[in-house]
Amino acid sequence: MADPIAVNPQHYRLVFENERVRVLEYSDGPGESTGSHSHPDSVMVTLSSFARRLQSGGREVNVELPAGQARWLDAQEHSGTNTGTTPTHCLFIELKEPRPDTSRGEEQHAPATQAGRLGPTIS
Repeated sequence: MADPIAVNPQHYRLVFENERVRVLEYSDGPGESTGSHSHPDSVMVTLSSFARRLQSGGREVNVELPAGQARWLDAQEHSGTNTGTTPTHCLFIELKEPRPDTSRGEEQHAPATQAGRLGPTIS
């Protein structure tokens, strides 16, 4: 997995980390883009309203969110571009614990695959 801080140090900053979570702060300006990077299963909290386009494996999704929202982010690899007229400012709470695999009764780390959901979701 390509670490967001290593790939995009101008946009990502480590806020907190322990053995269970890592919290990243993200910020950019209109028209700015990120290189391809990965996130494990995460919760994204928007600190500003923004519009972005995420790309991964030939797929694209446009995301527009108001400030003060919390959204689930499946493990994924993507790049993104601020397509709006305002800065993007958000927090990512990245989970370090494995995702339970209820079908086999064991825990699994969720892969950052192109087949999963791209971008944030409400569940």
